Amino acid sequence: MDFALNEDQRRLRTEIIEFAQARLGEQAGANDREARFDRAGWDECARFGVLGWPFPAEYGGAGLDPLSCVVAFEALAYGCADNGLVFAINNHVWACAVYIAEHGTPQQRKQFLPGLIDGSTIGAHALTEPDVGSDALSVTTRAVEENGQYLLTGTKCFISNAPVADLFVVFAVTEPDAAPQERLSAFIVPASTPGVRVVREIGKAGLRGTPMGEVRFEDCVIPEDYLLGAAGGGYRLFTSAMEYERGFMFAAQVGALQRVMERSVAHASARRQFGRPIAAFQGVSHPIADMRVRLELARLLLYKVGWLKREGRMAMLEAAMLKLYASEGLVDSALAALQIHGARGYVEDQPIEREVRDALAGTVYGGTSEIQRNIIASLIGLPA
Repeated sequence: MDFALNEDQRRLRTEIIEFAQARLGEQAGANDREARFDRAGWDECARFGVLGWPFPAEYGGAGLDPLSCVVAFEALAYGCADNGLVFAINNHVWACAVYIAEHGTPQQRKQFLPGLIDGSTIGAHALTEPDVGSDALSVTTRAVEENGQYLLTGTKCFISNAPVADLFVVFAVTEPDAAPQERLSAFIVPASTPGVRVVREIGKAGLRGTPMGEVRFEDCVIPEDYLLGAAGGGYRLFTSAMEYERGFMFAAQVGALQRVMERSVAHASARRQFGRPIAAFQGVSHPIADMRVRLELARLLLYKVGWLKREGRMAMLEAAMLKLYASEGLVDSALAALQIHGARGYVEDQPIEREVRDALAGTVYGGTSEIQRNIIASLIGLPA
């Protein structure tokens, strides 16, 4: 097996890192403290083509193959210090736009993808409810068909990008008497639809540059041609798209793993105590060695997911393993980096404490670590 990037991928990675380091993340600390979405950074990414990397050129995208996509998103996360901005972008691409690209009708793709790609439309994914998280089949939001349209009613909670979103992919019950996996349908819902309201913004421990909110849908009239896929097919859409959310969104964790490791190497090499660099002490060097191991293994899993999708193969197991390993590995590396930096790692004016808070969310969104272990267990044949 050849694990080397080709020349185009190496050049792409270098260009993205240079762009991200030069144009993004300068206000990451302030954005975090003020829970502020970096719209200027979003627009920079849109102009650079980030939002269209996975999508066809006919809609304004770059048409990158899946393996090149994971390389690209890893490079973006490595180069951009604002994890909140990176997560907002990933959520937009992998939890909203990809649904329309993969499952939309030709008219839906023509109508919605260009704005999602050029950044003029911000997307969000609306599945989670106040009492519904990992148990997606327990959704209570309803969409009742009436005279060739749907009446959408319900509340979605913990929705990333919601306060700034222009477009939602919403999951609702349309077939209440059907089998559990055939009850849900997915809809494209513009935020301008009468009856759509973001009723509150939700503060978070980390990823504060990604706004989060609670969204209420009150008798929203949704045209039948905004139904995404077939009626009753929402759960199948959701499960198929989770390969992208878990497998591609977590390229960001791999990029962050490298950044955290390099910061720790630099600090341990420069910081002197007891007459020598602290890197000379095994209590410091060994945790950094563990960071390198985590980075290598997470990257191998990430690139395998990208390769499998490029080859048109399923990657459900590999995506779950990547999501589990990369998210927990980043938490471990960030906590180790905080310890290595000592007081400098704990104070607000240094980036390490923010890296710790931002890393914690990765073990929750996209399905908790416990859910990933359940998925892995079921896919290797263990009885439920």
